[in-house]
Amino acid sequence: MPALLAAILSVFILASCDSSGGEVASDKGPQPPNILFVVLDDLGVDQLSAFGYGGLIPSQVPRTPNIDAIAHVGVRFRNAWSMPTCTPSRATFFQGRYPFRTDVKNAIVASDLANSQVSPFEITTPKLLKEKGYVNAVIGKMHLSGSNLNPANNPFGDGVMHELGWDYFEGYLDGGPYPIDKTAGGANHVSGAVYGCGFVPNVNNDPTHGADSGACYKPNGSCTAISTASTATPGLACLEGGGIFDPGQSCRASVPAYLDFNLQNGYYTSELIINQPDGGVEVLPPSDARSRGYRSTLETDRAVAWVKQQKLGQPWMLSVGYSAIHTPLQPPPASLLPGDALKIGAYTCSSDLQEQRQLTNHMLEAMDKEIGRLLVETGIARYAKDGTLDYRPENSNTVVVVMADNGTYGPSVKLPFNLTRAKGFPYQSGVWVPLIVAGPMVKEPGREVPHMVSSVDMYSLFSELAGIDLQKTLPESLQVDAKPVLAYLTEPGRESIRDTNYTETGTNIASSNASAPPPCVIPTSNMCVQVFPQKGICEDQSGTWYGPGGVAGPQGLGSCCAVNDYLVAQGESPVDILPNSQKAIRNDFYKLVRIDRLNCASQQIESADEFYQVDQAAPLPKLDNALSNLLALPNMTPEAQQNYAALQSKLSALLDSRTVCPGDGNLDLMVDDADIENWKHYSTLNGGRSSWYDFNHDGLTNEADRSVIEQNMGKDCRPSS
Repeated sequence: MPALLAAILSVFILASCDSSGGEVASDKGPQPPNILFVVLDDLGVDQLSAFGYGGLIPSQVPRTPNIDAIAHVGVRFRNAWSMPTCTPSRATFFQGRYPFRTDVKNAIVASDLANSQVSPFEITTPKLLKEKGYVNAVIGKMHLSGSNLNPANNPFGDGVMHELGWDYFEGYLDGGPYPIDKTAGGANHVSGAVYGCGFVPNVNNDPTHGADSGACYKPNGSCTAISTASTATPGLACLEGGGIFDPGQSCRASVPAYLDFNLQNGYYTSELIINQPDGGVEVLPPSDARSRGYRSTLETDRAVAWVKQQKLGQPWMLSVGYSAIHTPLQPPPASLLPGDALKIGAYTCSSDLQEQRQLTNHMLEAMDKEIGRLLVETGIARYAKDGTLDYRPENSNTVVVVMADNGTYGPSVKLPFNLTRAKGFPYQSGVWVPLIVAGPMVKEPGREVPHMVSSVDMYSLFSELAGIDLQKTLPESLQVDAKPVLAYLTEPGRESIRDTNYTETGTNIASSNASAPPPCVIPTSNMCVQVFPQKGICEDQSGTWYGPGGVAGPQGLGSCCAVNDYLVAQGESPVDILPNSQKAIRNDFYKLVRIDRLNCASQQIESADEFYQVDQAAPLPKLDNALSNLLALPNMTPEAQQNYAALQSKLSALLDSRTVCPGDGNLDLMVDDADIENWKHYSTLNGGRSSWYDFNHDGLTNEADRSVIEQNMGKDCRPSS
């Protein structure tokens, strides 16, 4: 075939794909673009060479050729902020409102009431897009609600994503993969070995408890003999294929009783939840073959399958929540890594900082490869002859948006960013995230936008792409913080739309009858937190558990203040305590941080400001490190003083803009008969436990909450125009 004809045909094939990325003619005019939203977990801008970072040692920079390829043909937003933790950011993506308006202030854990989960009364992105004919799906992790870890606080149970507006969901409700199963599925039944990475190493890497051969059982009872003759680490190869490796054993007629397929194991085995378009719910246990395999691969497989099922001419939005690079850090399949990657089977998954950083690189590189496959197998891109990603947005009717939910977790942070001020904090290393947008409407692709953009602005971007005017569509009473983004794509040189950016994290609403989770100390940040309900989750964060059965004894300690008393009594230095509330606001050059923290001696909350000058220079940005606090200097320049006063005023005005309306549960800022009817529904749903009509936050939706409605009946809280 002549080269010119081949080139023409290749472009035609790419541009006329089925419902995936191709442009489809319609009697009703051009189809609105499909939207592929890729959410990266715990991945700050510090990780990516596409933004000029990735570490100061070139040989240790993660290789992300597919993300780089998207950035090369799209727009990189150099100054994008998220919230400091995952759930608040992900909530802002789809409801466009800051956490102080919604009470979704931190990553949801089992003790958090429905009041701090995304409300079914929010006008979420899928609800908006549905009015424009879109079908909407989420694949992977999104963490907008509670889970079966505490069903009492999750009114809709496993069907929650359908209730929030999505037509299809296939993924995980929890905030991250379960802790690594260090029994490797029961493979340690004789030796009692601790397999730190969740699989049996080979003998070279673990002469005492490793194995070079054994039996690999699958959930259906089948078994295959496997050894180093065919794979470097048989235990890992078996796990990658969804099996359990029985070290040094031959296959038996049936699966040995000591092997347990119901154990969840980090990135390789997890309970999977499916919400169907008709509201049907399916829960696949870890023993189901469909729940087993490496998460980044499974998330890609499921996303590709969903896109291929969509009809020609049907616009869609697919949000793919990749679980990587969230803890627990666990080796990915070697097949997903560059050829010169370190031997994966040698990892121990310990708290060693150097190993954690290498492992983070490999998990990111594996995810990057799967992102490339996602684009190719959905018809949005193709592979060139040399294996690189050939992505030409002008040949597709799909807009690709890539953004992370918060900064990198401390141990994995790349220099010069600050690992002690990373995920969980409102400092630059905790909220400065990558944002890349590519699509057929992008003018002058490959450029950077230096202006401030927020995670809440994704709500506006998705609406703009679908042709929705938010000002005309949303009720005037709804307080939305999202700003337009589309103009940055279509108008190179567009002036800044935002004059400030804002981020926050705080304490979610828990039952007034419930105790806070036990304390856990994170060594990398020297910080005590009370957010992890289980010892295993604390340890997956490289933390030291001070709860029951931890370092302080069988009973454990009840608070971070008690931890500091314990440490001082042991002759050790006290640790910092996670603030109750952290907020930050910035303009183009300066940043104000406000910290509210418990004083253990007085048991009072004390507030303190910090003030910094920041920029986005590469490779050495000006960061908000402790020694850079301008308020600690003897004198500030007049310019700094003016900016500090201006940001204080902006922060106060923003926080004061929230309208509180007691008795209003459906967010219309009116208390009326609709609230009584909604209360009736939720007082019987899920046994009348936690809901958005639990106004007194006791974990029950009962007569006490109805009384709040009746006491405020007829109140109209809508701001006067």
